Amino acid sequence: MGAITLSALLLPLSTAHAAAPTAPRVTASTADAFGRVADAVFTDRTAALLDTAPKARTALKATTAGIEVPGALARTETSAVSALGATRSRLAALGESYSAADTEVTVNRTRVTGRLATAWVTESTTLTYRKIRGDEPATTGFRAHHVLTFAARADGTWKLTGERSTDKGPRQVNQPVTAASRMTPMAVIDAPRAATTYPAPANPKTLTGGPYDYAAMATYAETYWKNYNPAYRSFNSVGGDCTNYLSQSLKAGGWTTVASSGEEYGTWNYTSSSQTDTWVGVNEWSWFTQTAKRSKPLANVYQMDVGDVMQMDFDKDGSKDHSMITSYRSSSGVPYLTYHDADTYRRSLSSLLAAYPNAAYYGYRT
Repeated sequence: MGAITLSALLLPLSTAHAAAPTAPRVTASTADAFGRVADAVFTDRTAALLDTAPKARTALKATTAGIEVPGALARTETSAVSALGATRSRLAALGESYSAADTEVTVNRTRVTGRLATAWVTESTTLTYRKIRGDEPATTGFRAHHVLTFAARADGTWKLTGERSTDKGPRQVNQPVTAASRMTPMAVIDAPRAATTYPAPANPKTLTGGPYDYAAMATYAETYWKNYNPAYRSFNSVGGDCTNYLSQSLKAGGWTTVASSGEEYGTWNYTSSSQTDTWVGVNEWSWFTQTAKRSKPLANVYQMDVGDVMQMDFDKDGSKDHSMITSYRSSSGVPYLTYHDADTYRRSLSSLLAAYPNAAYYGYRT
């Protein structure tokens, strides 16, 4: 199910001297081995979500591609795979499952510091929706970024010492969710939370012929979900790109910018040299939409249609954490979200609810 690509490598490997080991180096074969370890981790996690999921890890072994996987890390991955079985069960209860999957890993770069090595990798995963209701899209996909660390052994081989995600948005469906840190709520009037029960009361929306082109919003989102539009700056490294990307999609569908306003959160604007907080900030975007009456809160997130927006508060601390846009809705009433951080295409609302059963959800009719 997995495949590995090496896009950037460092330094040739020298074997350790028996008396005084030389500093370890990374060759193409070593970087390939790092990629195979990463591929094994994410392939196992993805496989745990399939409707014919294996009962245990199948790709990651105690020694994978010549790299030692210590017992503690192996047990951590076994627990992760087991936890994803619970995610699969929650998905099934919500009427969703996956019949096939494909995971590819690209090793973007490596670095050696002393006897430690770091590998930055990109995971690209596609899941095929099982046709349960019959109106699901063909697939969902995402691109996630991870850092793996390795330590050199005296005999010149390597062992895995850790793995972490570097994306700022919600964990992908093949990653077990960890508890989020709590923050102090901001003293502002906020949008009401939405219910998450299915099916939702009817709330039809006119997609064409009105002031906004919702199809254009969806087309923009699905065009730039992983290949970013070079006309805009990216904010992945400074807090996340999810709301910047959402704002771009809304503008593509007819939302006009607001450069000045007497209201505290009444502007929404992007220029070649700057942007308002409401363009890039999760909470600030919400406050703008209420001030400018650009959106109406939905009573239930399953009421979202193409061009509508969902935000999540992972730990219910009163501060929203993530924004995403609905780019597809099935005829049976399931919205599918596309977003940045991690870059994701047509992820079902059911999948997010299964991965984050304790989060707060907010739906916006745009």
